[in-house]
Amino acid sequence: MSSTGIDRDATGRLTTEAVDPRYADIDRLPIAELARLMNEADTTVPGAVAAELPHIVPALEAVSERMAGGGRLVYVGAGTPGRIGVLDASESPPTFGTSPEQVFGIIAGGPGAIVSPIEGAEDDPEAGRLAVAEAGVGPGDSVIGIASSGRTPFVIAAVEEARRRGAVTVGLSCNADAALSRAAEFPIEVVVGPEFISGSTRLKAGTAQKLVLNMFSTIVMIRLGKTYGNLMVDVRATNDKLRARAVRIVDTITGAGPAESAAVLESSGFDVKAAVVRIVRGVGLDEARHLLDASDGRLRRALEAGEEVTS
Repeated sequence: MSSTGIDRDATGRLTTEAVDPRYADIDRLPIAELARLMNEADTTVPGAVAAELPHIVPALEAVSERMAGGGRLVYVGAGTPGRIGVLDASESPPTFGTSPEQVFGIIAGGPGAIVSPIEGAEDDPEAGRLAVAEAGVGPGDSVIGIASSGRTPFVIAAVEEARRRGAVTVGLSCNADAALSRAAEFPIEVVVGPEFISGSTRLKAGTAQKLVLNMFSTIVMIRLGKTYGNLMVDVRATNDKLRARAVRIVDTITGAGPAESAAVLESSGFDVKAAVVRIVRGVGLDEARHLLDASDGRLRRALEAGEEVTS
């Protein structure tokens, strides 16, 4: 029994640790058959996620509400789940123009654990509580704890501390009746079954976690007005590829053509939303930014209510 009250002897009974007899002889199989079997196993993951939508949706609604009020989204994990959380968080600034402080990940063992495992880090509940405290997590924030087994002491303690501080808490695991689920306000259990390689939860479990986190980092941002339709209008055009994408987005929305879209974008500091408002409303940069500010940064609202705002 660990310091968090988790029975370690029960680990072998977890679905994620089970041995699937269908894969008992994979070390004898040719590459083509291995690839087919792995792909076949992976196709079951979206269905497992779909089965958890009744639990995922309320969590999405709660997180969206907190973030709309200015809160932060924090992922907490250890090992592979921690790395997946850090990865998903790191993609938010370039895609949706968020600050690194608005969406971020905490991994057991600190940043060094992203590349190299830190021995014993996931088994330290006090470190989990301390990490949440050091991040200043409070009532406006949302914390998603990620643990394939649902039993990781660092993650459970972090979620418990976040909940004690008034944050929205989500527990994402891949086993039924997980301890993490009991710690979190919104439990999500995506049961994907035994892995292709027994216990290797970077496989189906990791895929399931990434699919669910994709929902949080995408749907929440859509609700915050970070897209116009399915166009990423808050994209940060920091390289040639993204600048070309920004031009296409402005052209798609306004129909101004690539040349005018590029020219207005450049004179708008590659601010896609400002460029679109300038073209559609026929206003200068300062007025475009005023319209966006008055519309809480939401492009659709700025375009639809633009005449009313300027009157």
